[in-house]
Amino acid sequence: MAGQQDPSPPRRLTRSFFAGDVLDVAPALLGATITHAGVTVRLTEVEAYAGTSDPGSHAFRGPTPRTEVMFGPAGRLYVYFSYGMHWCANVVCGPRGAASAVLLRAGEVVAGEEVAASRRTGVRQRDWARGPARLTKTLALAGGDTGSDVCAPDGAVQLHGPPDPVPAEVIRCGPRVGVSGAGGDATAYPWRFWLDGEPTVSVYRPAPNRPAKPRARKDPR
Repeated sequence: MAGQQDPSPPRRLTRSFFAGDVLDVAPALLGATITHAGVTVRLTEVEAYAGTSDPGSHAFRGPTPRTEVMFGPAGRLYVYFSYGMHWCANVVCGPRGAASAVLLRAGEVVAGEEVAASRRTGVRQRDWARGPARLTKTLALAGGDTGSDVCAPDGAVQLHGPPDPVPAEVIRCGPRVGVSGAGGDATAYPWRFWLDGEPTVSVYRPAPNRPAKPRARKDPR
């Protein structure tokens, strides 16, 4: 149609974007797309973790061999093995040393559907990336991808911002899924963000109540 402008190309997210505060970066990632190994997912749900100031974060007690990447520059992936069963992917953000990260919880496959279907045989399309483990499996992300630079021009993992800003009125927030202890306090840490009305958003589940371990009895001798 005459006079109609072509849509602007996808906007690659930069290191300065990821270097922002985790509570700003997390909701700003809603509607963004992540591409890896032939599949693109539009993010509909994320969670924020604030490193050494956040009791729900893997980095709360400082760096370990597993979490060292979280203390490095922003814009790198932190992929960890959960419950000995599946991988979960985070993007490191904030200033160096802050160890903040955004967990990529759920999304909608918007490109590479045939590839995604081959990885998610027998699973409804809505559920291909509905949850952090499903998302990583659909994108073929695993532990070897930890440290990948999502800001590198030729990087294997690419993140692009949404074509249009997501209206604030469709963004919801609440407690993080499955986080126990102080980090699961819904009032102090309502740090799960999702797009209202999206069928790919995962179901909220609180952390299970685990009985306290009995203290070892002292030898009376």
